[in-house]
Amino acid sequence: MRRQTLALVMIAAGLAAAPWTIVGGASQRFYKDDPIAREPETQDASKVEAWDINLSSDLLLNLFTKPGDLTPNVRAQNINTIDEVPDSSWFTNRIYAKPVSIEELKRGPNTIDGPAPGRWTVIRPKTAGAAPGFIVRDEKGDVWFLSFDGKDHPRAATAAIAVACRIFWALGYYQVESYITSIDPKNLGVAETARIRTPSGRVRQMQMKDVRAVLKRSERNSDGTYRVMAGRALPGRVVGGFRFDGTRPDDPNDVVPHEHRRELRALQVFGGWTNLTDMKAGNTLDSVITEGGRSFVRHYLQDVGSSFGTGALEKKDPDDGYEHLYEGAPLVKRMFTLGFYIQPWQYMSYPKAPEVGRFEGDHFEPEEWKARVPAAAVTDARDDDTFWAALRVMAFTDEMIRAAVHEGQFGDPNSEKVLGDALIKRRDKIGQVYLTKINPTHKFALAGDGALSFENAAVRAGFAKPPASGYKAAWSRFDNATGQTTAIGETAAPNERIPAPSGLPSGDGTFVKISVSGVDPGYPSWARPVDVYFRRAGGGWRLVGLDRMPHMNPAPMSVKKR
Repeated sequence: MRRQTLALVMIAAGLAAAPWTIVGGASQRFYKDDPIAREPETQDASKVEAWDINLSSDLLLNLFTKPGDLTPNVRAQNINTIDEVPDSSWFTNRIYAKPVSIEELKRGPNTIDGPAPGRWTVIRPKTAGAAPGFIVRDEKGDVWFLSFDGKDHPRAATAAIAVACRIFWALGYYQVESYITSIDPKNLGVAETARIRTPSGRVRQMQMKDVRAVLKRSERNSDGTYRVMAGRALPGRVVGGFRFDGTRPDDPNDVVPHEHRRELRALQVFGGWTNLTDMKAGNTLDSVITEGGRSFVRHYLQDVGSSFGTGALEKKDPDDGYEHLYEGAPLVKRMFTLGFYIQPWQYMSYPKAPEVGRFEGDHFEPEEWKARVPAAAVTDARDDDTFWAALRVMAFTDEMIRAAVHEGQFGDPNSEKVLGDALIKRRDKIGQVYLTKINPTHKFALAGDGALSFENAAVRAGFAKPPASGYKAAWSRFDNATGQTTAIGETAAPNERIPAPSGLPSGDGTFVKISVSGVDPGYPSWARPVDVYFRRAGGGWRLVGLDRMPHMNPAPMSVKKR
């Protein structure tokens, strides 16, 4: 039944997860609506039930096994024909795909002005995460998840959430609306229906003494109020989180294994940039949304507060971002050397910014960064996935980064500067590593006269010089019905505009394939061509296909029905 459901949904969805599609026994590469801009959720998901992911089991599986598809080097399976991630219930293209203004970035996912002032009623305790907090209903009836800064750790945790949620919103992830505000204990009450579970397992009515116990663990302002991060309750019906591998069995639209979703693989880069080390199912949430009479599951990367250099209660451990919670090799070396096996993170110094903690950019090495637990989607990232992610990181200007950091409302201007400086340095290192690693040509366009233009992302960012011997292009006619190619000719240019050879087809509905490579001994990987496909329509050319790194191993072919 699961396999039949998968096939039916793939027919409806029309995702180009592999080079060829099968329709009635005939091969066809591109369709009139390629490249698709949105991954459709065509099946009704109203029957999806809430589930609890055992976080201890999930942690052990990820630390000591490799869950998910074990086939190495599989291309992302939720990309469209031009190697991009369509909008979906997982991801929305924002920065790099389109302009994001400073004002949009500062607002992030927020749609209102925050909790209504006045009396707040505590309706239940906070049961997840280390930060002190509880759940309240404001005077308008909106529900809010409150988390506080840890005692003697002012502004750090709440600032990290405020900054990180804006960055990850701009990157494209669904985020919880999050507002920094303050509360006066005098304006708090407890609902008669609120219940709390004691350490012994007994359930009793929640009382004000329980609220005061939370406040006692929290940093208090000089005027007696408490700074708090208020997270707005998600719309729809929350049904638990998602894993970073496999699929959700009762969601008929969830057909791409999570380890093969590019936006989740990209967290290797985005997580390294922000030091989002606590990457686990417990920091995700799924919610069943009903719009226009249909129901689907929206997937939230809902807790990005473990970013930068602080945790919920104190600054991060020195090895956060450098080692997994368990790594056999370093452990054995330390044991046999009686602790004299020293790693750089053990003696690294950090700028003095208590509100930021252990976070810097000078020693950051993008490819060596590690989350606490090696989530399958992150460890499966290929060079084309990290290139895609790096383009988005590099789209953040210095001004945008500092504007996002300012929303953390730090008490110390130096902390704001330290965090901004570190993010800028880490951004540039990400670009230096991932934009130069493979052929970095992108933004292809074919003019009416046949001239091919594009950009070299590494050159435009200043991380590389133009290839010493320029660029070359191999041009072919492409038969969309059979996949056959017929050579037209080869051309070359010293810059990012290559002329077409004679004999370029001009009839509507015709296709050309162009293989573009850079010629430079300093970057041998640039010699691997990027294959781009254009379709002639209305007297012009439209980009309909791009292969930066084709499948290196067999992968399931997607099935389309049009």
